[in-house]
Amino acid sequence: MVNVKVKVGICGFARSQDTIFTNLRLLEVQTTFYKPMKRSTAETWRQRAPEEFEFTVKAWQLITHEPRSPTYRKAGIEIAENEVDTYGFFRPTENVFKAWSVTNEIREALGAKLVVFQAPARFKETEENITNMRGFFHGIENDRKGIRMVWEQRGPWDRKTIDQLCDELELIHSVDPFAEAPVTTGLAYFRLHGSPPGKRMYRYTYTDDDLKRLSEHCMNTGSPEVYVLFNNETMYDDALRFIKRI
Repeated sequence: MVNVKVKVGICGFARSQDTIFTNLRLLEVQTTFYKPMKRSTAETWRQRAPEEFEFTVKAWQLITHEPRSPTYRKAGIEIAENEVDTYGFFRPTENVFKAWSVTNEIREALGAKLVVFQAPARFKETEENITNMRGFFHGIENDRKGIRMVWEQRGPWDRKTIDQLCDELELIHSVDPFAEAPVTTGLAYFRLHGSPPGKRMYRYTYTDDDLKRLSEHCMNTGSPEVYVLFNNETMYDDALRFIKRI
């Protein structure tokens, strides 16, 4: 049986920094998705966190989401009409590569080794989108040394296509383990949005039975290292409860 190392954390600062740095050892930074903070802020976070504390980074939405996404409005980002088609969906454009450079600068300041690219449901399995992904990830090859790239696809894609792209582009397939298993082997990256089948997304609190099943998913994935990131309203409490189980 594989000896599995499970790392448990949350998506975003659901509590004060002192509380999180004291009681957890993993945080997926969400600010970088909406509107990245200054490098100096990221450096301060890294200095305040314990040495063994790990940050992962969610890539800026300008890379993955189109300007019509409501998340742009939430972040207060306005894109000129003549540039709308140069953002999002992994388009290998100058603007998207600039957004990657900003993301990567913050990643470097935080000492993060994993970057999460969350694609929206509107990012369909089309030849154009597949070509965009290839162009983008091949375009940032020089920045990838020592970094692992995680892809969470929320829309329906054929698992064979996901497998082929992850293999070609060296991506980790992120999933909610209550919904499906990852196609990739090696490191596993689970993102838990409070949405077991039939339950309300984000507002759901995981039950003890859910956490037992989650533990089984971690042990049965075949991966030697599993990241578990809670991303629901009760993420902090659920993460602490899960840590006690493993």
